[in-house]
Amino acid sequence: MSSWDSALPNLFDVARLFHTETGSAFGPASLAGGKLRKKTKRLRGGFTILAAGADFLAALASAALAAAAHNLARGDGRGIGDVLLPLGLLAAFFFVAVSAIRNDYAVAHYLNAADQLRRTFTPWCISFLIALVLALSFTPAADSTLLPIASMFCLGFAGVVLARLGLALGVGASAARGHVAAKRIFLFGFEAEIEAFTKRFEGHHLGIHIVAASVLRGPDSLYEDLALARAYARVLAPDDVYVLVPWSDKVTIETAVNAFLGIPAAIHLGPDKILDRFCNAHIARIGPISSLNLVDMPLSPSARFAKRLFDLVLASLGLIILAPLFLMVAVAIKLDSPGPIIFRQHRYGFNQQPFRIFKFRSMTTCEDGSKLIAITSRNDARVTRVGALLRRHNIDELPQLLNVIRGEMSLVGPRPMAVVHDQMFEPTIALYTRRHNVKPGITGWAQINGCRGGVSEEKIRARVEYDLYYIDHWSLWFDIEILWLTIASKQGYLDAF
Repeated sequence: MSSWDSALPNLFDVARLFHTETGSAFGPASLAGGKLRKKTKRLRGGFTILAAGADFLAALASAALAAAAHNLARGDGRGIGDVLLPLGLLAAFFFVAVSAIRNDYAVAHYLNAADQLRRTFTPWCISFLIALVLALSFTPAADSTLLPIASMFCLGFAGVVLARLGLALGVGASAARGHVAAKRIFLFGFEAEIEAFTKRFEGHHLGIHIVAASVLRGPDSLYEDLALARAYARVLAPDDVYVLVPWSDKVTIETAVNAFLGIPAAIHLGPDKILDRFCNAHIARIGPISSLNLVDMPLSPSARFAKRLFDLVLASLGLIILAPLFLMVAVAIKLDSPGPIIFRQHRYGFNQQPFRIFKFRSMTTCEDGSKLIAITSRNDARVTRVGALLRRHNIDELPQLLNVIRGEMSLVGPRPMAVVHDQMFEPTIALYTRRHNVKPGITGWAQINGCRGGVSEEKIRARVEYDLYYIDHWSLWFDIEILWLTIASKQGYLDAF
């Protein structure tokens, strides 16, 4: 008998366990978890059969639907059923088999409805390809069957996605009512950490059932409390054990993990306070090196390539299409007031690398330097007549398409501020410099939400908040949305003077 099991006779003398269903303070817990465990196991097995059956029927129905659609369109279905029905049967069988191998029928995978499309695409493609090769090896396809086969692929994919989506919505609704226990977890740790965990995470929405929580009273009773917790965990047989101890307490963590290694359950080190700040933190591995990855690069290499290609194509088209407008604006500026047509000013770009931004000159002055630059105000005397029109419609920003071609800017990103303003706000606003982790943009998420004009700390904080949201949620669709709103939304023209 191990040292942990030797403490079993004293279980109830030191037990301080609670069930989340009671919502009461810590007290002795009953050992009635056996019935719940058996009930949960039956539920899981039944759900697996239900999910696999729904996939099989959806895939098989796609073959019949494709054949029926072909018959309706052509009026002649001879030979189509000989190909599509075996193909549908094989595709359904292999899809269920591949999904089962991937453990796709676990209840936990159906808690997120939005994830079903991604989880379905790869196994469907693999299964359909295998089924198609086998089906055509027995019944070669004629030219007239190629379209029905393609239709079946699309209909089958749509069918299984809809089947999974419907099931996921049902599971999510049941989880919200606390009727689904995809994971049964056991908590061990200090009382403060356990309370914080249960308050922060609403387990029933996640398909989680906390079967029990064992409180660690202090370092002096560590081995006694662990023996108790291990005994309870063995009886309740949870899927996962969470050790809720501050990460700085290495001795307690190592001792607790060693104790729970004797339990057939997954062991987790509970979230520390640092993870509250970095919600996307994850374990990263490079060869033998494992690390806690707190923050990823703002854009992956593939995302940077896609964004750069998008910028080059649209900026080049923009320069070609807007060339006549550029010529008219240049003539108007020259006739309106003396000075250069293009105004250039130093700004900070990606990684705070300085560059010179291009704008149509809209003022009688061309300020640039280390001195504080006066922000343009409404009815500013420095703004020319042509300049007022250009600024009102954001036309003065169009030469920055050249900065995009040169790689200094992007079409969409945090709007660059004058260098002196960057230097002024960097020490006072937290994470201000994160704006420079991506290329600055001609337009941005902050601008179309009305955050432009003025350099008060309140306005700059709001602008930074929008900029950081853009960096953390970037996608090409997000860029397209911002470009469209820049043109079509009234917000994009607020405080344009």
